[in-house]
Amino acid sequence: MAKTGGVNAAKISFEIVEALRELDGAGVSEVARYLDKPTSTVHDHLQTLEEEEYLVKEGSTFHVSTRFLQLGEHARDRKKAFEIARPEVEDLAEQTGEHANLLVEEHGLGVFLYKACGSEAVQLDTHAGMRVPLQTTALGKSIMSQRPREEVEAILDRHGLPEVTENTVTDRDELFEQLEEIRERGYAYDDAERVKGMRCVAAPITDDEGRGIAAVSISGPKSRMRGERFTEEVPELVLRTANVVEVNLTYS
Repeated sequence: MAKTGGVNAAKISFEIVEALRELDGAGVSEVARYLDKPTSTVHDHLQTLEEEEYLVKEGSTFHVSTRFLQLGEHARDRKKAFEIARPEVEDLAEQTGEHANLLVEEHGLGVFLYKACGSEAVQLDTHAGMRVPLQTTALGKSIMSQRPREEVEAILDRHGLPEVTENTVTDRDELFEQLEEIRERGYAYDDAERVKGMRCVAAPITDDEGRGIAAVSISGPKSRMRGERFTEEVPELVLRTANVVEVNLTYS
């Protein structure tokens, strides 16, 4: 393998895996250019990753292998919230006909653990394992609303407030004002802040100490998420679901 220290070598391997995911497969030279690393180093890492079955090679192109699916399933199943919330999220999707989601915070980012699609759900890019900046979604904002301010500040210092759409919250003071409103109201709104034309309502799931550990949401097109449905019916559904999950988490 590459003639670098163990820790650095591991870092390079993970960078290569991420590069292959972003490039949707690539050859040695393309990965080397993408990462600005020596071709010989990239070749050694690719060869080792293929030998360990974390990559597959089709001609001269390397792809991430399905072995990562096993790891991902294991990581997801370890989170008790996933098993408890999954049937509730599915019920939300069935009741509303829209997308229902479960998200957790990890390393300061929001990670989708599960998505269920109702009969009228539109096509979206969200999938299990997808990571998003917390402030770009109702899910992430609802989790942050149940965290100490200093912890939220640390997350923002690390990841910033990236703008995804023209409606994304990019001002720190505005975000903290929203988080205060969410704490008082009990749920969060997302008005086309990550996906244009889509609205979302989310409620936090908290642990015994009141700390936000996850969130559930319903998202749909603005044409269907409006009026009382957006301001009353959907919020009531996500609040009820979050409460059921919290109770089951406590006594499971």
